[in-house]
Amino acid sequence: MNASGQQERRPRADVQRNRAALLETAQRHFLQHGVGTSLEAVAKEAGVGPATLYRHFPTREALLAAVLQRRSEEFVARRASIEQLGDAAEALERWLRAMEEYLSAFSGLPDPLMAAARAQDPDNPLTIPCDILITATDQYVRAAQRAGRVRASVQGYDLFLAACSVAWIKGTGTEEKSLDRLRTFIASGYRERDTQA
Repeated sequence: MNASGQQERRPRADVQRNRAALLETAQRHFLQHGVGTSLEAVAKEAGVGPATLYRHFPTREALLAAVLQRRSEEFVARRASIEQLGDAAEALERWLRAMEEYLSAFSGLPDPLMAAARAQDPDNPLTIPCDILITATDQYVRAAQRAGRVRASVQGYDLFLAACSVAWIKGTGTEEKSLDRLRTFIASGYRERDTQA
């Protein structure tokens, strides 16, 4: 019951089934075809009409945000593991790698996420996940700055964009050696120079 004493209505079983089928199918389509996959194909394979899909998820961004939420458990567990590290610079590096892997889960994923982060549109369902990632990145950056390991001018948003860029390049099939060189190049830009060298 809610505060007024009325019973809260639970979604009908068929509504819950349709939503679950749409999310499962959308995740498979995003994995196979990228975030630009046909939403009509998702609906058809899930056994519902396009109107049902759009009732649950009015926009592609809404569907993508819901699928990302379902996939976030492993990412949250990795963050908990990173939090245990005693070295702030290593924690930042591992966080950036974890974020990069999360952002490259689906081909084309960095594009709508960077657009959401740039626009800061409260009606875009991807804005909240971006804000969470940027805030967490900023926390790692500030900890590394306090330890004297990251330049004072660097912000979490900067490294969020860097991780998005690497994830986007990764999605083009670029070989790992090139990605490692790119990561090293980015790190040389945000790390504080060792004054003892």
